[in-house]
Amino acid sequence: MRLKSVDLLRAFVVTKEDMEAYRAGKPIEQKISQRHLAEKANVHPSFINHLTSGRKKSCEPHTAESIAAALGVPISVIFLPEEPTDKRQTNQRQATLAA
Repeated sequence: MRLKSVDLLRAFVVTKEDMEAYRAGKPIEQKISQRHLAEKANVHPSFINHLTSGRKKSCEPHTAESIAAALGVPISVIFLPEEPTDKRQTNQRQATLAA
């Protein structure tokens, strides 16, 4: 599954920017911490960090379902299905183009 937008996910999760604003006196909206989301979705906290930072943009369908369920939203709010790629067709096209 492909993440629709990093900003969409950040709307649900406390980010570094939220913490900096909090330290400057601004209240944090009702958001879940990255660590708590990771625990609820049964993934490593660094994976959630990679999604919220944009370093990772996709995940397995069961992981996307777990994250959406942990946030209490339908999976379609945050993720889009990825089209499966057929490596054999890609390899055949590359071989044809190289010939």
